[in-house]
Parts: sequence; structure tokens; C-alpha cells
Amino acid sequence: MIDGLGEIAGRYGALLCDVWGVVHNGVQVFSPAVEALCAFRKDHGPVVLITNAPRPAALVERQLDGLNMPREAYDAVVTSGDVTRFAVAAKPGAKVLHIGPERDLGFYDGLGIALVDRDEEAELISCTGFFDDTTQSPADYRQRFAGLAARGLTLICANPDIVVERGDQLIWCAGALGRLYEELGGETVLAGKPFSPIYDAAMKALGLKKLGTADKAAVLTIGDGLYTDIRGACDYGLDALFVTGGIHAADFGPVDDPDPAIVAKRLRQDALAAVAIIPRLKWA
Repeated sequence: MIDGLGEIAGRYGALLCDVWGVVHNGVQVFSPAVEALCAFRKDHGPVVLITNAPRPAALVERQLDGLNMPREAYDAVVTSGDVTRFAVAAKPGAKVLHIGPERDLGFYDGLGIALVDRDEEAELISCTGFFDDTTQSPADYRQRFAGLAARGLTLICANPDIVVERGDQLIWCAGALGRLYEELGGETVLAGKPFSPIYDAAMKALGLKKLGTADKAAVLTIGDGLYTDIRGACDYGLDALFVTGGIHAADFGPVDDPDPAIVAKRLRQDALAAVAIIPRLKWA
């Protein structure tokens, strides 16, 4: 366990940093995390925020502005929403059924597809989340999804996360619906972490044209999700710093003083690896 990012920053020339749970909790920005990113950018290299947000990067940047996160903390944002837009756009003219809140309808602007309201008209399903993530659970979608899966429709999931922190609560994400759809026999396409397309986009954003071992060795990923951030880093061949005080905080003892032995056991059990762990992202 390390006390701050500064202890290992000298090994790397670029960062890929998760957003929700590491930089903010949906309600407020974590100031020590912002300071750490600014310090890395100042002395070591670029920072790309890599998030499973089911929205275009520009909207995530606006959200960060609203939380008073300075633009000096990062160079670019790469979202699962952008990667998913590419997947939907690859089906020009398709009749797409949107599953998710109304605020996400702008997600489809300029994609050349036709949104439909009736299940029987759909040729493709695009899921950005729950219609209401404060009152609904996956069980509310089981019957509807069973019918859609029986028709052989593909569901493109814009956010592989199962849950996310919002303040002091855990809120269901689109990934929970993607998982349900698979359980019901449907085909689900996931474009965000831990899958490679979003890392390809992030590496491109870093300006690293070659994806060989030398380039990857210079990149550190930071995240709080074992099965998204850490799994994605391991599968893509990147080092990872595991922030234990996020989504898995309850699993490792006191939030600010996690038990390294418990963390190490969990990583071994899940065939994962991290170069270091830290309770919350900070510089020192």
C-alpha cells in the first residue's frame, strides 16, 4: 500500500484515470485526487480520464465543470458512450430501441439511425441505463427483456458498470441490464471497461501511436473497480493502481486503512494484479 501517487509516479509517462469513485462520487469532487492528477500532469505527462459513462466526452466534461473540477487536471476524456456510438453508427438506418433515461436521447444525434418506441419494431437495442435508477432494479426489466431476447435482438450496452457510487449510495448502471439480457439468452455487446475498444481509444487520446510493450509500460491506470478498471488494465497489459476506498470499500476493512492482506487475497482469487493499492487517490 502506498500513501500517495507521488511514490510511484516517476515510473510512468502517462495516466489513464477512472472518474466516478476515484475523482468524484457524483455529488462532489475529491480534492486530493484532483491535486494528484494536476501534480502528475505538471511533472510527468498527460492524463486521460477513462470512464464508463454512457455519454459523449463533451457531456462528461460539462458535468466535471459543474462539479468545479479544473480542466488543468486532465488532457482528454474517453467514454464508453463514445465507443458505443461508434458501434451503433455501424448499423446505419437501423431501427433502435432506446433503454435509458430521456436525458440520454442526445446520445444518438447524427448517427443515422431511427429511434423507435415499440419493442416489436426494434432491430437493435441500445441501453444507456435504467429509465429511473432511483426506483428501479433489474427485475423490473426481466419480462420485457425476455421477449426481446427471444426475438434474437442484440443489445449494445453503453456502460458495463453494474453499480456506481452516487454520494453514499450505490446506484444500478446499464451493465446490470446487459448482464440480465445475457442471462435471458440475448446477445450483449459491451464497449467500455474492461474491454479493449475503450483502451484503444484512450491510447489514441494519449497520442501513443504504437501499442507495443514499451509504450504500455509507460502508462499507469487508476481505478476503483476490480472487474472494470483492474480487469481491463490486466487484460490490456497495463499497470494498475487500485483505489480500495471506492465501490469495493466495504470489502477490505476500514475505508482509510484497508487490510493489505485481504486486498491481496481478493486480487489473487480474481486472477488480478495491481502494482500498488491506495485507499483514496492523493499525491502524498
